[in-house]
Amino acid sequence: MQSLENTLADITDEKAMEAFLIDLCTPAERRALTERWIVAQLLIQGELSYREINAKTGVSTTTIGRVARFLKDEPYGGYRLALTKTDNKITKDVS
Repeated sequence: MQSLENTLADITDEKAMEAFLIDLCTPAERRALTERWIVAQLLIQGELSYREINAKTGVSTTTIGRVARFLKDEPYGGYRLALTKTDNKITKDVS
């Protein structure tokens, strides 16, 4: 049986990934994942405060703080790795 991580890594087509996530996640889960990804991209740009991100996106400051903690302090590096693989190059440390 293949792990979820390997399955996600094997999907290279955007439409196929979207279909898989629609089947896998509830609408609320997909929305939460999308919000966290948007917050990570905004935080890494380093131009907006948590309150400004909240005003722009409607995402709670608690969630923004959690994403920031994972960007800055947690050892996993998942957000940073994903950001380096996209157009959102890491430009500034998150404070």
